[in-house]
Amino acid sequence: MDGLRASAGLLRRGRLRRRRQPQSHSGSVLVLPLRPRKIRRQLRRSAASRMAALRAQTLPSEDSEDSRVESTVDGSLYQAGCSLRLLCPQAFSTTVWQFLAVLQEQFGSMAGSNVYLTPPNSQGFAPHYDDIEAFVLQLEGRKLWRVYRPRVPTEELALTSSPNFSQEDLGEPVLQTVLEPGDLLYFPRGFIHQAECQDGVHSLHLTLSTYQRNTWGDFLEAVLPLAVQAAMEENVEFRRGLPRDFMDYMGAQHSDSKDPRRTAFMEKVRVLVARLGHFAPVDAVADQRAKDFIHDSLPPVLTDRERALSVYGLPIRWEAGEPVNVGAQLTTETEVHMLQDGIARLLGEGGHLFLYYTVENSRVYHLEEPKCLEILPQQADAMELLLRSYPEFVRVGDLPCDSVEDQLSLATMLYDKGLLLTKMPLT
Repeated sequence: MDGLRASAGLLRRGRLRRRRQPQSHSGSVLVLPLRPRKIRRQLRRSAASRMAALRAQTLPSEDSEDSRVESTVDGSLYQAGCSLRLLCPQAFSTTVWQFLAVLQEQFGSMAGSNVYLTPPNSQGFAPHYDDIEAFVLQLEGRKLWRVYRPRVPTEELALTSSPNFSQEDLGEPVLQTVLEPGDLLYFPRGFIHQAECQDGVHSLHLTLSTYQRNTWGDFLEAVLPLAVQAAMEENVEFRRGLPRDFMDYMGAQHSDSKDPRRTAFMEKVRVLVARLGHFAPVDAVADQRAKDFIHDSLPPVLTDRERALSVYGLPIRWEAGEPVNVGAQLTTETEVHMLQDGIARLLGEGGHLFLYYTVENSRVYHLEEPKCLEILPQQADAMELLLRSYPEFVRVGDLPCDSVEDQLSLATMLYDKGLLLTKMPLT
């Protein structure tokens, strides 16, 4: 608990950059702004019926200046060779949601997706590379893919997406293949790719992306400014004045100088940089990234067992227009563990403890604000035990709290919020 509070104090000294939602590369693609709560569509429809559904059900976004153009989508644009991009298909398809949930868990990073419908004998995008790890799953039709290695070392594991390339910019592809329904293609960040439909056949594919802005460099970019601030506060060496004459021997115009003062200056910089590791708030930055990941995450996909043994499978009845649980009550003998691993994170912020969780997230990226519960100081050890002990069950009466009341109130709060699973059904 002390560590959580210390981390919170360190984070208040600086601001961490938020990761952005993975964005697809621009090109001759029409983006369809969809309202997931008003539209329900199955990915297995034929291409023709999907086009009709898009014409009938696509709604403009009130906040988008492009919505006036996007809302005019009809068959003539498709016939003219325009590809269609369906954003956030996991909002409509449980299968895609489950697929993304697996990627999210395995990579420990946000996973996103788009669906692309490309008409026959056309190409949606010019050659380019992206800043995400990409998985392409062919759903319908066929598509010819060409993938090229990064052209230069600086493009390897790219941090940003590229502009469009011409064919003259490219060498020979490292991979050229036609994807058929059910085929899966993977290419890393920085690998240039292009795809086209041929022989009068359309294509419908799902692109899944992950690992955006999730590098050592991104982590250190957050750590180092905070480390410098902490070092200046705690170590007088970082507060000493620079040599009055350092401009006489430092800088590009002096880079070839053999002045011993320059050598001493460079050595001093190396020593101070090496010392920064002692002040680096690594745990605090890791916690902040974990909090961001919790907000980025999809809500958990529940198994039948998880649903039956949690609040989601609890029988209820209606009384006076309100749902009321039927005969369900935790006791000190009830054995529990977290609903799933990784669905919650305990953080210290402003002298308080908060448990951030994913169970109320939307299947649309950041549609909801981050959700959290405040954990009382006397319940912190019990909360940490529940987070660490998964998938082992813990008896409520064995939670390290000062009183039975604290044990039951913590367990009941977590259970009611959908964060706990019981060993036996509550009936």
